[in-house]
Amino acid sequence: MPKMFLLEVSYFMVLSTAFTSIISVLLLLAVSRQLWAFRWRMTRDRTCKLPLPNGSMGWPLFGETFHWLLQGSSFHISRREKYGNVFRTHVLGKPVIRVTGAENIRKILLGEHNLVSTQWPQSTRIILGANTLVNSIGDLHKQKRKILAKVFSHAALETYIPRIQGVVRTEVESWCVNQGSINVYPSAKALTFRIAVRVLLGLNVEDDHLDYLSKTFEQLMENLFSLPLDVPFSGLRKGIKARDTLHECMEKTIAEKLKQSQSKEYSDALDYMLSSAKENGNELNIKELKESAVELIFAAYSTTASASTSLILQLTRHPSVAEKAKQELVSQGLNGHRAHFKSCKDGNSLPIFPEASAEKRGTHEESNSTTKTKPQKGFELTHHTTSGPPCTMPATVEEGHYSCHQPYLSLEKLSQLHYLDCVVKEVLRTLPPVSGGYRTALQTFELDGYQIPKGWSVMYSIRDTHETAAVYQSPELFDPDRFGTEREEGKAGRFNFIPFGGGIRSCIGRKLAQIILKIIVVELLNTARWELATPTYPKMQTVPIVHPVNGLHVCFNYLNSHEESNVSQKL
Repeated sequence: MPKMFLLEVSYFMVLSTAFTSIISVLLLLAVSRQLWAFRWRMTRDRTCKLPLPNGSMGWPLFGETFHWLLQGSSFHISRREKYGNVFRTHVLGKPVIRVTGAENIRKILLGEHNLVSTQWPQSTRIILGANTLVNSIGDLHKQKRKILAKVFSHAALETYIPRIQGVVRTEVESWCVNQGSINVYPSAKALTFRIAVRVLLGLNVEDDHLDYLSKTFEQLMENLFSLPLDVPFSGLRKGIKARDTLHECMEKTIAEKLKQSQSKEYSDALDYMLSSAKENGNELNIKELKESAVELIFAAYSTTASASTSLILQLTRHPSVAEKAKQELVSQGLNGHRAHFKSCKDGNSLPIFPEASAEKRGTHEESNSTTKTKPQKGFELTHHTTSGPPCTMPATVEEGHYSCHQPYLSLEKLSQLHYLDCVVKEVLRTLPPVSGGYRTALQTFELDGYQIPKGWSVMYSIRDTHETAAVYQSPELFDPDRFGTEREEGKAGRFNFIPFGGGIRSCIGRKLAQIILKIIVVELLNTARWELATPTYPKMQTVPIVHPVNGLHVCFNYLNSHEESNVSQKL
């Protein structure tokens, strides 16, 4: 009996100790959480009578970072529903006030240099360099933006379009030739990198070296947001190494342009930049040009690739939208006349021209034509006609496939594609490449009846604003017609549609980005038919850039003459 009694007492003491320990830990966590919340409440501006926004600061040190990482986009949605359009949280080691709504965002974006200032991590500032637009503020920012304005002027964009179309055509053809499925997002990144390097920067590099540079730039992007520790094997050191490699590649081309800076002929963005700098009384040195060149790639790379991927995703989801866009191309005379080369058993290649009426083909006739067969990469294929100019394009695809598209695109021709413009806008509304932007409060100001204390980070949400704006009817639906002339929902408020931001920090290359997206659609609709290669559509990850979680895998094939003629007959 005494032994049993002692065992019972011992068991009770163990339970009591464990219970006391658990209670103590819970109390400690509760107290520490309250002290953590109190610590941030004390940072409010006492000279302002307005309260801090509602919200939770989470747990000490970690805040709500783990919730944010695990819940993804639903994290912000749940807190917006609970606390409203302006709420506070604590993620990635910083207190953040998240803001949704057109009027709130208007105040932030128009308050640059006054109420707020742009905020980039120190690693980003180090890797991109001090001479870039994103790292400049105040008068320096205005000066650099003025210089870059000529790079994206009407005249400059007009010169870029033919070369962009050529690069896009080559990529689309390669997708059609590929026997398997294409993972669209990495392919789109490769495409936008080629456009940035070959069209904007005018670098004439071989494909193998271009692939190497693309991987190098990917390494720069992967380490752009890293700890600011310049030590061996650190992310910052890797990013700096990648940047230096890119600078070395560009140095020769830039040095040659500086020697020929008196020329009045412009062929790429660097030419326009040098000219614009001189017009504004500035002389750009080679370091400034190298940093600006990398920044141009940075600006065009991930975001345009993201938008391109989302565009193909939505066209795949909504074939009726693609069909309507195709009909618009036909009505504007922008449907291409193609010659496809199929490999025969004897190893020769035969041209196959789709049957189409002379009216639909414009000035090109099938009769009395002479064609050079067996096109090879880098050769030219000429299809002569008796009633119009020859269609001459470089053969850009291996394995005997070739296509010739007429006519070339221009700003005027693209401006006639009103429905395509609506499609691009709706893609950018539903899946904006960047979910939002960060600013730092330069002074305490008010939003929605709350104070935004000086020094706090402010994150404005593009995606949430697009999803909740009252001006959009059924915002959950993909409906390009909402931007048409009959409804014009996008014109109801300037800051209800902000895929490119707004104010003096708005994306300076937004027109070029939209041109690239439109050219991709035109080339796809004129060249290919495609279908999803997986049983279900992928989920989209929204941080840091919108992209498919496990990739968007699509099978592309050439259009045949029957499919082309069907579209023409519908008109």
